[in-house]
Amino acid sequence: MAGDHEINAALLQNESASEPDGEDSPIEQVALTVPVTDDPSLPVFTFRTWILGTLACVLLSFLNQFFWYRKEPLSMTAVSVQIAVVPLGHLMASTVTKRVFLKGKRWEFTLNPGKFNVKEHVLITIFANSGAASVYAIYFVSVVKVFYRRELSMFMAALVIITTHLLGFCWAGLFRRYLVEPAAMWWPQNLVQVSLFRALHEKEERPKGGLTRNQFFLIAFVCSFAYYVFPGYLFPMLTSLSWICWMFPSSILAQQFGSGLRGLGVGVVGFDWSSICAYLGSPLASPWFATVNVAAGFAIYIYVITPIAYWLNIYKARRFPIFSDGLFMSNGQKYNISDIVNSNFRLDLEAYEREGPLYLSINFAMAYGFGFACLAATLVHVMLFNGSEILQLSKSAFQEKKMDIHTKLMRKYYKQVPEWWFICILLFNITAIIFICEYYNEQLQLPWWGVFLACGVAISFTLPIGVIRATTNQAPALNVIAEYIIGYVYPGYPIANMLFKVYGNGSMKQGIFFLEDFKLGHYMKIPPRAMFVAQILGTTISALVHLGTAWWLMNTIPDICNRELIPVGSPWTCPRDHVFYDASVIWGLIGPQRIFGNLGHYSAINWFFLAGAIAPILVWLAHKAFPDKQWIRLINMPVLLAAVAEMPPGTPVNYTSWVLVGFASGFIAYRYYRGWWSRHNYVLSGGLDAGLAFMGVLLYLCLGMKQINLDWWGSDLDGCPLASCPTAKGIKAEGCPLY
Repeated sequence: MAGDHEINAALLQNESASEPDGEDSPIEQVALTVPVTDDPSLPVFTFRTWILGTLACVLLSFLNQFFWYRKEPLSMTAVSVQIAVVPLGHLMASTVTKRVFLKGKRWEFTLNPGKFNVKEHVLITIFANSGAASVYAIYFVSVVKVFYRRELSMFMAALVIITTHLLGFCWAGLFRRYLVEPAAMWWPQNLVQVSLFRALHEKEERPKGGLTRNQFFLIAFVCSFAYYVFPGYLFPMLTSLSWICWMFPSSILAQQFGSGLRGLGVGVVGFDWSSICAYLGSPLASPWFATVNVAAGFAIYIYVITPIAYWLNIYKARRFPIFSDGLFMSNGQKYNISDIVNSNFRLDLEAYEREGPLYLSINFAMAYGFGFACLAATLVHVMLFNGSEILQLSKSAFQEKKMDIHTKLMRKYYKQVPEWWFICILLFNITAIIFICEYYNEQLQLPWWGVFLACGVAISFTLPIGVIRATTNQAPALNVIAEYIIGYVYPGYPIANMLFKVYGNGSMKQGIFFLEDFKLGHYMKIPPRAMFVAQILGTTISALVHLGTAWWLMNTIPDICNRELIPVGSPWTCPRDHVFYDASVIWGLIGPQRIFGNLGHYSAINWFFLAGAIAPILVWLAHKAFPDKQWIRLINMPVLLAAVAEMPPGTPVNYTSWVLVGFASGFIAYRYYRGWWSRHNYVLSGGLDAGLAFMGVLLYLCLGMKQINLDWWGSDLDGCPLASCPTAKGIKAEGCPLY
């Protein structure tokens, strides 16, 4: 919350607009950022909107999916498109014919209604947001097709993805009255985009000795584009400079400590923007207090808990790598999952008893523990620090008469989307999902009642998590709950487990994305029916482009995701999908009872739930005992514990580099160069993202597809070959000396 105050204060520092007289939003941050004026005459759905919006959606969908399977996946946000589309919009406004077609007829139209306006820009960005949002169901497609090598047609995959998106869209539509219209639900993350819209559409003159935002964006884009040829092709070791490994080339212990990709990452640093942004997003957009919490959580996890548990040999940890997302047998060898799957693609209990229990590396086991703790900590933290506030806001959300100026303007000038539209889509969609699951039951495994249970999980949590997200900018993940529920109710079915998680957790996440976009349109006074059409089209285009790109990559890159067969140094290691596959084995095939339950040897990990519940209480008590120490309130246990939610597949170099850049931006630049920060910080982030993405695709098309690879010392991503070696006596591993 404090970080949001700081961000908005900086963004508004140089703006000359004063607060208008009369009614305004009761939320201070919104009143400072969002204008209370509107011009209903501005055209919204124009030729420019269709063309630029579709191109933005297709481009971002392709780029994000293209980088999905890479060792350092880049998530390109809509900010770069939001900035880059401005000169294109003005160019179309000055060049496209203004001729009116079918003049005097009911359907008359023009391709150029005049000046490129902010409402067109917002709707184009809504299209772009659809492409920038991750498509959760792609995990399901990748794991079934590549890891399990099961039959899955492109048509069936498209049905799963589109129905997941439509479920999320319906949850958002049903709850928009409570999570979008009330002033209390203010969605702080949107204020950054609103501020950027205002900055881009205000008349900007080049400051003396400085650059306009568009000029700065272009320079950042060109520099990022040119530089990425080094970490992307010529010198990949720039991704992770693990200098300790170079000093001790034959020491397992030193390389475990020094490796940024397979160890603890002590002293490691990376000069690769894709590595920095791979899992935590852009550090330039993180408030300093949040960066500190992430850094603290990472340090506790990777420098305290993991090495202590490893060297105490908890869960036979020294038989396995210290940092890995693999699944192992008790002798340290990788578990051959196909040996315990029967002809019906279920768990073969006899084979599982014969092969022995499944083991995880210590960092993987502790990561699940942190996930359990984060879930409990989020609920307790919100109850203690935001409980009365959220209760008040929730009550006002359900009292329709308490409308702010933005809701009044929207209802005065624009037709609303009837709720029965969403209900009809929802009923049709659920019917289609049940039909798909029953008709393709042999491939999908999920029974009809599982569909209703998944929808029940999603609809039960969308409102409370939406309230938390809309008021505190936090949102606990549901994947562990979804896995737990279906894992206990329907064990032994890995495909069903994944599909349940997609429809339960994935649709809820999509719903939150839609609600955030709804609120952005609400703030910028976009007609609701135009938003409805844009989001339906945008998500459909996004789903198809994501799937088409994924299908193309899976069919054209030999041995994609197979780390044993792909060439050394290949970026196509699919880290996110590996973890999703591991989860399907742990929670679906084998089941939580045999891993974390009474039949498993990781049952003690459940104590993390209690630890996570206690941690915010201690912070709250400290805050009450020392109310003058404001820094205590900035200790956010959910953020601290969620810091390692991406580990694995995230690695230490992703975190150390992210924290360093976050420190340079959120502390040094923000504190000592406030004017530069407020003017160029977010523009820099968008330019770096865009330049890297285009060079990455160019390198693949020109060199990667023709298998033209360099093979020299700098081609090794890490230079720490012994970091994955076990340290238990007598345990053999390929390429490792006996410890």
